[in-house]
Order: sequence, then C-alpha cells, then structure tokens
Amino acid sequence: MKFAWIDTQCRQYPVLALCEVLGVSVNGYRAWKRGGTPERQRLTDAQLLTLIRTIHAEVKGAYGSPRMTEEIRSRGFPASKARVERLMSANGIRACHKRRYRVTTDSRHKLPVAPNVLNRNFAPAGPNQLFTSDITYIWTDEGWLYLAVTLDLFNREVVGWSVKPRMTTELVIDALTMAWLRRRPAPGALHHSDRGSQYASHDFQRKLNSYGMQCSMSRKGSCWDNAPTESFFNSLKNERVHGTRYRTQREAVHARLGCGSADKGCGCITRGLWKAKNRGNLS
Repeated sequence: MKFAWIDTQCRQYPVLALCEVLGVSVNGYRAWKRGGTPERQRLTDAQLLTLIRTIHAEVKGAYGSPRMTEEIRSRGFPASKARVERLMSANGIRACHKRRYRVTTDSRHKLPVAPNVLNRNFAPAGPNQLFTSDITYIWTDEGWLYLAVTLDLFNREVVGWSVKPRMTTELVIDALTMAWLRRRPAPGALHHSDRGSQYASHDFQRKLNSYGMQCSMSRKGSCWDNAPTESFFNSLKNERVHGTRYRTQREAVHARLGCGSADKGCGCITRGLWKAKNRGNLS
C-alpha cells in the first residue's frame, strides 16, 4: 500500500515529496491516516524502481531479487519476482555478496610473543601513551589489499597507516613508523597488537625497540583485547567498503579510503570517519 509505505518513511523524508514520488495526494494520505480505507494499486515501473532503490540503500545492498520482492510485498505493494528482477537487472542493482573471510592473524609461529600489558585499559590519561595496531583486508577487482593502522587510544585517532597488496612485516612497520614520526612518543609508550607473525617478527620488534616503545600483545584468540582497532575497522568497512566496488587497487587507496598522503590520508580517515563518530565509544 502506498500510504502505508509513506507512513514508514515520513520521519526521514517530507510527506509531500513521498506522495509526489508515488503519485498520490497529500490529502489522500492524511485521510488514510485518519482511518480511511487504504488503497492497493500497482506501481508504475518508475515508482517501483524508486522503491527498489530505496530498499537497496536501506539494506546496504543485501537483497537480491527474491528477497527484494518479498520486502516490496511486505510493504503492501503487489510485485512479481520477474518484474522486480527485470528492473534490478536493467538498472544495475544487484546484491553485494561478502567476500570470503581472510585470515589476517597467523599466530601459528615459534616467534616470541609479548604479554598482554595493555589488559584492555583503553583510556590513557593523555595522548602518545597507548597505541593499538591491526590489519584488515579490502577486495578490489585487481585482488586483495591489506590495510594496517595504528591508533592513539587517547582520542582513537589514526596516527599511522600502510596499504599493500601483500600482508608482510613491512606493512606493519610502515604503519608504526608513520605513527612514530607524526607523534614522537616518549620512551616507554605502549604499542599493542595481536600476536600475528608480522608483529612478532624480529624486524618489527627491532623497530619497536629502536623507538623506545614497549610491546603488548593480545591473548590468543581474544579479539576483545584489541577492541578499539576492531571497532575502527568495522566503521571503516561499513562506510567505505561494504557495497562499494573498487575496480583498481589505486581507486581503493586514493579515491575511497583517502590514503593519498600521510597528512591528507590520515586526516581523511581520522576526521571524516573516526573522530566525528566514534570518539569515546570504547573506554
């Protein structure tokens, strides 16, 4: 039913605009609200396409034509699966299937691991005292990209990052180096990560020691020990990755993730995504 759908959307969009989209009158909608008989009319292709696009945005591309048809019917509009499938296909609307999970923590190694010194103390007294780091993955048409970030836990700001097509020790060293050059923490600052081979490697540990930083690692299988970084990656992917197709690795790095340069890139990730929305979410 058109009026029923308008009623579900009127808190987000003006009633007049919704009525114009569906080709009904505002007076008719108001009469329905007062208890009139709801109407059940077939939508035109243009109206149905508008509804499909609205639902597609609401569910972040999760529905294919069968589930889309069910959702349209649940909102009171008659629609056949063939018609919905035709409109979706003709307009390039398709379900965004999640890629296979990629393991980014290889803890099956014989390298030394540090104790969990951080112990979920995610609220330092000031900046440049506690840092966390982790790796995530991003799919492009050219293959996987791996992103390593280093956060300052004081304000959850990204102070270092690195993106590479391979998950190497150099990836995490570059993120650490950027963070140190940008912040110059005093000796004794704590760096926390998982116990993956990249962070446990001799090269990374030597670099950490050269900066005078203390090493802390999560307990085996405990992602909550690094919750701030996990939360950052979740926000990043929800806003910049899921539902988006990156045709090239360069496009993913420069156009979307905003990692064009040290200052501009970190500023984009930090101010545009993390500081504005997630400061103080974890403590």
